[in-house]
Amino acid sequence: MAQDPTSADMLASTIHALQSGLTQVPLSAAMDATEAWQQQFLQSGQPELQDIAREIGNLQSLLTEKPLNGPAIGRSLSLLGSQVSQQTAAAPAERQLGLSQLSTLLLRLGGELETDNNGQ
Repeated sequence: MAQDPTSADMLASTIHALQSGLTQVPLSAAMDATEAWQQQFLQSGQPELQDIAREIGNLQSLLTEKPLNGPAIGRSLSLLGSQVSQQTAAAPAERQLGLSQLSTLLLRLGGELETDNNGQ
């Protein structure tokens, strides 16, 4: 993952937002955050980060569908969690804890949505 202070701030704010719960994040804020991450990863020149960017694009599409498809969003979050987890070991030491937290949150929240059967 990139090493500039902006990405450190983005990582911290993303973790904080997810810890607050998915329903507490306004859609506009989620779209802005995912767009910022997507652009950073697309411009990285690293294929594995560009794969994450493509999944972020998929998540953005899912977030704009009406009605929202919770299980599909959950699958996307889970995939992103897995992709982030795979990148954690290669990240700078000062980012590994944050990336591990992000991965865990994405996997947990994704799993909750994947198994949500009440149609929301």
